[in-house]
Amino acid sequence: MSIATAHARYLILEQLRIPVAVLSTALFPALTLCFFVLPFDWGDDPVAATRTVAQLALFGVLSGFLFTFGVGVADDREKPWDPYLRTLPAPASARVVGRLAVGVLFALLGMLPVVALGALLTPASVEPARLPGAVLALLVAGLPFLFGGLAIGYSLPTKVALPVTQLAFFPMAFGGGLLLPPELFPGWLARATELLPTRGARDLLLWSLGGPAPSGLALGAFAVWTVGLALLVGWAYRRDEGRRFR
Repeated sequence: MSIATAHARYLILEQLRIPVAVLSTALFPALTLCFFVLPFDWGDDPVAATRTVAQLALFGVLSGFLFTFGVGVADDREKPWDPYLRTLPAPASARVVGRLAVGVLFALLGMLPVVALGALLTPASVEPARLPGAVLALLVAGLPFLFGGLAIGYSLPTKVALPVTQLAFFPMAFGGGLLLPPELFPGWLARATELLPTRGARDLLLWSLGGPAPSGLALGAFAVWTVGLALLVGWAYRRDEGRRFR
């Protein structure tokens, strides 16, 4: 754990040396709330306000996971420091734990401004007893995007990883109901979006806040995405190791 802590500290300092990247992670979901939620009157519908704030908080967590691991790992692989670290007599698990800790930290960083603005400027509210379950649901909901980011990072160079991450995330965020509720979609489209991991993640989070239970299709698709992307990470890591360290 001491090695993992040292690695996490190094990664945090590296991120803090680029303040624009940290600010964009923290403020982009909050700006979305300011432009697309706050101008409307939510006084008569606190349930809708709570769901909207939760969806944008999830947006911040998922984008934090995907971009931190997708672009961050790809960038590390192109630096001489990464091959050097692999030659040291330290377990790979220490590096993985350190990177996961940093990913969770910056994902929560993207969530906090949204939650703060939602609590102050909208009628959104959550029962205190539901908060631990909601935080756990947020972390579970981020798993396929954590694995997806690692798969991108270990498979692609930085110049390709960034556009691929953007092209993969934003259509999924819209289709999964993070920007507009699926109830506004046509029936066939709302049903089709249950195959996306973002839809399963959204429904899981709203369920933890007292909303309706996710459908079997949404949960099944979410589980398949999570397991499939985890297997893809293992393949991408072994492929990268075999190509660069033989």
